[in-house]
Amino acid sequence: MVKINLRDYYPFYNSDFFIEIPDEIKDALLEAERLENNYIRRRFYNKAHYSLDANDGIEKDISFVPLTLYEIYEQKVTAEQLQAAMDSLPDKQGKRIYAHYILGMSKSDIARAENINEKAVRESIERGLKNMERFLKKN
Repeated sequence: MVKINLRDYYPFYNSDFFIEIPDEIKDALLEAERLENNYIRRRFYNKAHYSLDANDGIEKDISFVPLTLYEIYEQKVTAEQLQAAMDSLPDKQGKRIYAHYILGMSKSDIARAENINEKAVRESIERGLKNMERFLKKN
């Protein structure tokens, strides 16, 4: 049995707190400390220092909070409802809304592709959105 100070391993201890642990646990703690120091040394040697201002996605990974089961279910139901609303639209309105909001095409690009006036596309999308709203309120 070995006596260790928990303050050395846990920063939230404000005062010394000694406990006795088996030799195997002490060896595991020392091994983990050696591996951590090696990792820090390798990172420094390879200049793998990252800034949160680098826009390389690190801050997104750090702040990523996994969704709860309820949120996943809610997203699935919402997606199914939106798909049902899109399916209830006339073919042209559905295709134009899909092209504009899902594919990211501008209304003028859609008008050029269909050889029609941009105003017709704009009005068609507005009518389609109103139809979807009515469908979603009804269901």
